[in-house]
Amino acid sequence: MLQPNEQKPNFVNKEDLEHLCQLVEMKDGGPPWIQMMDRSAPNMSYKAWQRDPKHGPPQYRSSTIFEDATPELVRDFFWDDEFRSNWDDMLASSTTIEECPTTGTMIVQWIRKFPFFCKDREYIIGRRIWESGRSYYCVTKGVPCPSVPRRDTPRRVDLYYSSWCIRAVESKRGNGQLTACEVLLFHYEDMGIPWELAKLGIRKGMWGAVKKIEPGFRAYQKARASGAPLSRPAFMAQINSKIGPEYLRFLGDTENLSETQIASTSDKPSGRNIPKLLIFGGAIILACSLDRGLLTKAVIFGVARRFGNIGNRL
Repeated sequence: MLQPNEQKPNFVNKEDLEHLCQLVEMKDGGPPWIQMMDRSAPNMSYKAWQRDPKHGPPQYRSSTIFEDATPELVRDFFWDDEFRSNWDDMLASSTTIEECPTTGTMIVQWIRKFPFFCKDREYIIGRRIWESGRSYYCVTKGVPCPSVPRRDTPRRVDLYYSSWCIRAVESKRGNGQLTACEVLLFHYEDMGIPWELAKLGIRKGMWGAVKKIEPGFRAYQKARASGAPLSRPAFMAQINSKIGPEYLRFLGDTENLSETQIASTSDKPSGRNIPKLLIFGGAIILACSLDRGLLTKAVIFGVARRFGNIGNRL
């Protein structure tokens, strides 16, 4: 593992922080975000948007608000790879490759399991957290790692970006208190499948996957309240690089990037522009390939069945 005096490639740096801040402030100059979902549960609410850049896979933006939650505990929850297996049943293994006890930067390997007829997926992820007050800017992205050889199985996902801002927000219960926590997530990855098919799959299956995170978080909340010891990943989540509000304002005042717009909710996709063969084949392709780190096997197969129904209507 990394020691403080070792010199290693700086895979996650201030350029990544700047990009995340521009996404949060909606000043990244990208295309408009189109709302695709607005759902809620008793102690959680969720909104999601999607957009198509000129180059690269579809991008997703979501806002998840947990009631009765602190930013610090939510930060630890999403960083805690050891506890993740309690609520993410597709995580086969996680290994820390490198870590820096000075900046909290980590390089981790995830192996995610898929149905028996598909190859598992491998992610080599660089991640780091910046702190401003009680707001946390968490960057995770795919990084090169020559020390881990590429194999045929599991299949490595190279293009991966999943970063979020965690901050305290006012409760939706109307008490005027900052007792809720928002996770503003930005995500994209290239799984090597048709992007239009992937978009349909996410639209159909995302809420079913997201709402299962909340029970996992509440279990984590109870475990920490009972005095459960910190895992190593959760300990590393508490080593943050401090940034001041002036620096954030400077990033938000970038003049050469246009403000990103929120567009009206898009029409429900009908599937008419997707060839029938692709629809039927997509049931298998999607089950083998689509994974945002949230979807369970049941959701994947449920989405595959929905694609079959779409095909029957064509």
